[in-house]
Amino acid sequence: MSLHVVIGFGPAGAATARLLAEEGHAVRVVTTSGRGPEPGIEHVALDATDGARLIEVAQGATAIHSCAAPPYHRWASDWPPLASSVCAAAEATGATLVMLGNLYGYGPVDGLLTEELPLAATGPKGRVRAAVWEQARQLHEQGRIKAVEVRASDFFGPGVTDGGHLAARVVPRLLRGKPVSALGDPDAPHSWSYLPDVARALVEVAGAERAWGRAWHVPTGPALSTREMVDLLAAQAETGPVAVRRLSPVVLGIAAVFSPLLRELREIRYQFDRPFVADSRAYEAAFSVRATPVEEQVKATVEWWRGRLAAAG
Repeated sequence: MSLHVVIGFGPAGAATARLLAEEGHAVRVVTTSGRGPEPGIEHVALDATDGARLIEVAQGATAIHSCAAPPYHRWASDWPPLASSVCAAAEATGATLVMLGNLYGYGPVDGLLTEELPLAATGPKGRVRAAVWEQARQLHEQGRIKAVEVRASDFFGPGVTDGGHLAARVVPRLLRGKPVSALGDPDAPHSWSYLPDVARALVEVAGAERAWGRAWHVPTGPALSTREMVDLLAAQAETGPVAVRRLSPVVLGIAAVFSPLLRELREIRYQFDRPFVADSRAYEAAFSVRATPVEEQVKATVEWWRGRLAAAG
């Protein structure tokens, strides 16, 4: 049994921590506010930008899973100190740094997204995510840390509530048979990362030395448009067909005046205005995790949301 430190307890951090605990590892979760205990998981209240304290908490760890993220509108200011603290903890403890990344760093791309593409984003969020990985990669190449990044597309699945494009603003509505709104072109092919697959990849690469020193795309199923995903979810829920309406730029602009999240989404509109397809063949050729079949993804997502909504009354 080894100790794994998980920073952040959002959807990905929680799924990763619970998977590690199920596999028999000791798990220590770091969040700003802390949480009550749960089987196999120790929760520690700590600001992860406090490098000295984070080093103390991570002593003896085999791996540090960096799954936290600042609020969208504070990425430019808050990511650099968080990344520096996490890298310092990995260097001081010798733990492998497993970073949860995304696809923003590539910027707009024509064709498939592969790990060999340059990190050429021009928007602030894409640039900061690219810089976070470059910092860790350079330290790895210098022999100061062991680092790997796992890049996911838009999350969906059990546990994904706020922030996901197939989450709180979509699934509860389609479960009631109501129309849903889509950002960008609802018929553009899009890669969706199923949350349990994200967690399984983060756990797998932590113990695979051949994975370290580079980035990998989470095993992801065939690209499906927002409309196709809504159709599948509605069919599973037996509430379909559900209308999918494109959110007009005018409405988005007005709503962005009042919503920091929507203001920030304007930078990544390109991901939904055109095909946005991630290639995960490199990961699949090297490791054992595979994308969960989409039918299972959809079934589990509908069941989870139904349970959540029933519990909430």
